[in-house]
Amino acid sequence: MIRHTVVLKLKYPKGSPEEKEFLAAAAKLSSLPGVHKFESLRQTGKKNDFDYGLSMEFDNMEAYEGYNQHPDHIRFVQTYWAKYVEKFLEIDYEPI
Repeated sequence: MIRHTVVLKLKYPKGSPEEKEFLAAAAKLSSLPGVHKFESLRQTGKKNDFDYGLSMEFDNMEAYEGYNQHPDHIRFVQTYWAKYVEKFLEIDYEPI
């Protein structure tokens, strides 16, 4: 199992139309082949300045790589991620 997580800060304020548009577009990633347990998350702690998180699981590395190369994922990155995200940290885990 691969757990793909990313925390991010948008270039736009909370509650803005751009925030809503980005989060709606991100939620559509849940329907891509191989994606399980998709979650959109809002940061509540004060230990960093990220505002949101995305988390999802894949059965194996092959499924994760298929997701990364899926045309809808690539389109999301080009259309939304590159234009809306100010900074991010991506972490991918597998059980020990």
